[in-house]
Amino acid sequence: MRRMILTGSLLLALSATAMASQVYKWVDAQGITHFGAQPPQGQDATAINTIAAQPKLPVPAATPAPASTTDTAQKAIDDKVKKDVATQEAERKKYCEIVRTNLAQLQNNPRLRAEVDGETRRLTEEERQTRITESEKAIAENCK
Repeated sequence: MRRMILTGSLLLALSATAMASQVYKWVDAQGITHFGAQPPQGQDATAINTIAAQPKLPVPAATPAPASTTDTAQKAIDDKVKKDVATQEAERKKYCEIVRTNLAQLQNNPRLRAEVDGETRRLTEEERQTRITESEKAIAENCK
């Protein structure tokens, strides 16, 4: 499909130049002006430029902002974005470290205790396996 669109666009763009053949202008003995694709034999003919030039549009006079103000504002925005990205990346790394540590503890210790509703109790094997699965999923989604 892309190939057909590309080919069609290319042919369309080239068709305008292919159809723009040379046109000649000459005046016969009676003073009548003629136009044609072939110059007449035995008469002087002038070639006419058939490619129309693009009309020049007036350029509005815009007052550009001082470059230093624009550059300073853009640099401040860029610095803020870089700082935010760096902060988010640091938080993500810290989160990944915590999740990996928890996963290692869940996998290595079959008898774990957790605080649930204000009281400490031992996790069942099913709860432990559920937490292992959740930790592995969080690592796969958030950590590289």
